[in-house]
Amino acid sequence: MTSFTNLVAVVTGGGSGIGAAVTAELRAGGARVGVLDLNPGDPADGLLPVIADVGDRDSLTAAMATVAQEFGGIDILVNNAGISAVGGIDTNDDAEWHRVLDVNVIGIARATTAALPYLRSSAAASIVNVSSIAATAGLVQRALYSASKGAVHALTLSTAADLVGEGIRVNCVAPGTVDTPWVERLLARTDDPVGERARLSGRQPIGRLVTAAEVAGAVAYLASPASAATTGMSLAVDGGMSGLRLPPPR
Repeated sequence: MTSFTNLVAVVTGGGSGIGAAVTAELRAGGARVGVLDLNPGDPADGLLPVIADVGDRDSLTAAMATVAQEFGGIDILVNNAGISAVGGIDTNDDAEWHRVLDVNVIGIARATTAALPYLRSSAAASIVNVSSIAATAGLVQRALYSASKGAVHALTLSTAADLVGEGIRVNCVAPGTVDTPWVERLLARTDDPVGERARLSGRQPIGRLVTAAEVAGAVAYLASPASAATTGMSLAVDGGMSGLRLPPPR
């Protein structure tokens, strides 16, 4: 278990799915965690839920101040909040393109900007963005989502370059298809949810969906002082999808 004793983390979108798993992982390691979400859940020992909207800069500024005041600062920011989009390049209208990019990309810029004054005062400052395999692999019917996650990947590298001199590390994780309520909702909208789940599982070389806990473990590694020499990196958690080329089954 990675030690986060005496460290404070903020997880956007931490109320469910990958964000909830990240919150649990960090807390298990000893961190105090501020959960920023539209539905952040209930408070607990070392857990501070704060209602916040990554689409609203003032909301994020106030939320970060609340966490910092309660716990004495912020050492780790996990930019996890995001939304999905399905379809080819001609499927979604301008309003949907703006909506998804505003949450998935500009939302990270807003949250990071709001957290920076506190991260700059930390001796163990780390930012971890949640990207996707879609950032670097061409997936069918994911044009808008892929564009947003490609931007997250590029933003991670640029921000890492900007902040490395200040001792703030910036990395991202790139999950494959993760077994979360979000994916369940996407599957439910298909004509064949069972068959589509099997196809999603089969395209990952390990033959199954990634778990939220597995993504959380990768986030925890990058967030931890144990990875103090790692910045500007993307860590794939995709069951081998990005790197392995297996022969077709006989």
